[in-house]
Amino acid sequence: MRQWVPVSTSPRGRLALAAVEAFGTRPFAEVTVAELAAAAKVTTGALYHHFGSKLGLYAFARQDVERRLLDRMEGAIAASGAASGAASGSASDRSVAVTSALLVGLDFAVREGFLHILGDPPAGTDHDQLAEMLSQTIGPTAPLLGPILAAAWRAALAAIADGADPDHARAAIAALSPRIPDDT
Repeated sequence: MRQWVPVSTSPRGRLALAAVEAFGTRPFAEVTVAELAAAAKVTTGALYHHFGSKLGLYAFARQDVERRLLDRMEGAIAASGAASGAASGSASDRSVAVTSALLVGLDFAVREGFLHILGDPPAGTDHDQLAEMLSQTIGPTAPLLGPILAAAWRAALAAIADGADPDHARAAIAALSPRIPDDT
């Protein structure tokens, strides 16, 4: 499992750490460039120099946090005994693997305080790595199930960010338990 550790003494590293914390706990629109720069103890010019814009810094932080999420979810799939891909494992095994991955991902996002940065769909791109990973695990028999489960998972994070009990959100994710059609 990758652990991202920026050089926190560099301006770029401090900005990245400030972004992960700020965007993890608050919506993108509520975080200001001045606030990010102040938290990193740099000028706003440094933010623009290193990342081009607030969105550039957000995209950098989001990519890192999402990679950490996917590493954990892929580990949960592997640990469940169902390898990624339609040709591997029974539909029942893949269903268990997907549910396990969703729960591991939810626990990670809650524990690390990444409710907003992971609860929102990816900004500025149509590429949704979470939906893609779920779809690969589910296989080709239910092509829309990956994006639908990703949206439900993000809705659970948004509900927690809005004050819902994490245990209730976890129970809702567990109750989804997708029925994946056989490949035959």
